[in-house]
Amino acid sequence: MSAQPPADMCPYPAPASPYPAPEGMVRNLASYGLDGARLPDIGLEQISDALADPKVGFVWVGLYEPDEALLQKMQEEFDLHPLAVEDALNAHQRPKVELYGDSLFLVMQTAQVVKGHIAFGETHVFVGQRYLLTVRHGASLSFTPARDRCERNTDLMKLGPSYGMYAVLDSVVDNYFPIVEEFQGELNELEQEIFAEEYRRETIHRLYELKRDLTQMRLAVSPMQDILNQLMQFHPTLVRDEVRVYLRDVSDHVLRVNEATDTMREMLTAAMSVNLSLVTVAQGEIVKRLAGWAALLAAPTLLTSWYGMNFHHMPELDGRYSYWIMIAVTIGICTGLYAWLRRARWL
Repeated sequence: MSAQPPADMCPYPAPASPYPAPEGMVRNLASYGLDGARLPDIGLEQISDALADPKVGFVWVGLYEPDEALLQKMQEEFDLHPLAVEDALNAHQRPKVELYGDSLFLVMQTAQVVKGHIAFGETHVFVGQRYLLTVRHGASLSFTPARDRCERNTDLMKLGPSYGMYAVLDSVVDNYFPIVEEFQGELNELEQEIFAEEYRRETIHRLYELKRDLTQMRLAVSPMQDILNQLMQFHPTLVRDEVRVYLRDVSDHVLRVNEATDTMREMLTAAMSVNLSLVTVAQGEIVKRLAGWAALLAAPTLLTSWYGMNFHHMPELDGRYSYWIMIAVTIGICTGLYAWLRRARWL
């Protein structure tokens, strides 16, 4: 990658009253030449001047949770459609791709694992013939690594904003894989807890939370397939043919994530059913054991209550060995019942 010229070599004069860039909202602001190399830094007020310069290939701007004033400034500099700007400001949009005149507007959902749960965010992408604008909301990783990889390959950066758009899409999709792998590992641990002898209420609770998170993730990943299909088949003026092969690779990654997510959701459903079945079986075993011991206690209880009714004319009471015979009969009945219940696996 060629060395970046210092900021004071910028060919565009600074305005008399420059727009103050909000701190933390502007994460990236760069322009690239027709050869794909990065040009000197510019300010927000100089974006329109850079776009008017025939030596500039395109401008790439990255924003994070911008306010209304900053988005209005971007609308002014890039001539964005007001409906797309409104969606980017409000967020909470479904994943989609829309065409507004000579520009594309993409909405994607991003995901990160925060304290064992998936936190979701949104990334909005404006793609024009000579600009690329990304707007991130909520949980999302920076696109700086993706941009750095692009800048190291000037031959591909010559393809313009569509290649930068591919880099953003690829970064969003690649960030899904660590989440899938982490949740796969957690599912394996939960499977071991399911078959443990001791029932834990936390296990079924975590299984439910994991399935809920994966269901939300599927809602974020599944529409990406349709978005990529549209980008690969339509919009020839905005998506270069050379970029479509890279988009196919991203589409394959989305398919893998989607299949892995569906597989884990099915496994979680089965795991929850198995967990509940094992709990039911365990409860049934406990009831059987209680019933078996109750049967053993019922025999001596019956005999002692029979001879505890204080009747005067019970012939067995006058026998010399009646007491010992009664003890022997009680022990015999209990022993027989115990052997039979053990054979029936009730004890």
